[in-house]
Parts: sequence; structure tokens; C-alpha cells
Amino acid sequence: MATAFPAPGSAVIRTVAVIGAGKAGRSFALACAAAGFHVVLEDVMPANLRQAEADFSDMRLHAAPGRLELALTVEDAVHAADLAIDFVPDELESKLEILSLLDRMAPPRTILCTPTSGISITDLASCTYRPERCLAIRGTLGSSVRLLYPASVDTTALSATAHFFETVGSTVETEADPDLPMLMKNIVYTR
Repeated sequence: MATAFPAPGSAVIRTVAVIGAGKAGRSFALACAAAGFHVVLEDVMPANLRQAEADFSDMRLHAAPGRLELALTVEDAVHAADLAIDFVPDELESKLEILSLLDRMAPPRTILCTPTSGISITDLASCTYRPERCLAIRGTLGSSVRLLYPASVDTTALSATAHFFETVGSTVETEADPDLPMLMKNIVYTR
């Protein structure tokens, strides 16, 4: 049974939906299961899910305390998730598409996280119905990460997510989104 990891403010992350079972997503999902979380892993490529299943079977020989469940659809992956994280390409269109999908299909309590090296979380979050529960991750998962948040952040979601990443082995810093919204970046001033 997965252990609950309470964080200040009473938010608890027990179930993690990982969208994308390529090398990075699969590795992250296995780290979460090893830390005791219930992980639901989804990918459009069945071969990636089969590889994750084989990797988890090897890991269970070493008594991993968590669970790994495979899902064939995003909806199945996120229906009970406390936190959903995507591993889609770090391109604006891909990120907008997946966050929109997660936002529609996940319960309102679900925290949405997206690894990105340069896209503004303020911009991405503004395209959801839960901008206060959207966070960006920069850095190397399992090592040192920065959680970037929009000005409207729900502090209990931020705290719970920081605690979650510490539990899976990351050193965590939180920081307000340093990027101006794209709308502001694209304004051209003329005299």
C-alpha cells in the first residue's frame, strides 16, 4: 500500500499520473514507485508501457514499496491522481495541448506539473481552469529542481509538490515564475 506524504497545509499526494513512458517518464515513474507512491503511467506507445512493466517487475524483486499501474488513456491515468506530470516534448504547442487535456480530465484537486526549460508557467497556467494548481519544473528530476509557480499559486499545492519531489530524491527550490507572460514579451513599442 502506498504511503501518504502529508505536507504543510494538509495537502497529500498519494497517486501520481505520469503521462509519457519514454525514457524520462518511465524513469521518473519507477522512482516514484520506489519512493512508495501509487503511480499510473500512460503512453500512446504500447512498447513503452511494456518496457515500464518489465522494469518495474525487476524493481519489485528489491521490494519497492509503491505500485505501478499502466493506463491506455490519459483519462484513465488521471481520474484519481493527486498530481499529474507530463513528459511530452518541451514545445509550446505540445505543452498547451497536454495541459489542456489534463485540465479537462483530472479532478479539480489534481496538481498539474510540467517539466520545461524555458516556457513560462504563467502562460501555460493561464490556459487552464486551475492556474493556481499548475507548476513548472526546471532541473534534473531526482537531483536538483526548481518549482516555478504563477502569481496565483495555491500555496498548499506548492508545498505538497515540493514535499513530493523531496520524497523522490530531489533537492527543491521554489520560485515565482521569472518569465514575463509571452503576451508581454511580444509587445513591440514604437515611438
